[in-house]
Amino acid sequence: MSWPDRIVADPELLAGKPVIRGTRLAVEFILDLLAAGQSEADIVANYPGLAHEDVLACLADARHLAHEYKAYPLPV
Repeated sequence: MSWPDRIVADPELLAGKPVIRGTRLAVEFILDLLAAGQSEADIVANYPGLAHEDVLACLADARHLAHEYKAYPLPV
């Protein structure tokens, strides 16, 4: 299963934020936990139903967004 199959956005769930399929865990929440220094093992242990592949899907989604974002400086 690829990351787009694991991450869904439903306007009826968490105001349309991307979440891990079958959960109410937002991608940004998982990324916040990782950025705060929590290990993947701790995150998976603390949230039943969350798998290693789900954490990787969150990272892949963030990577995709980073590649899609284009910022060009305005001429002075």
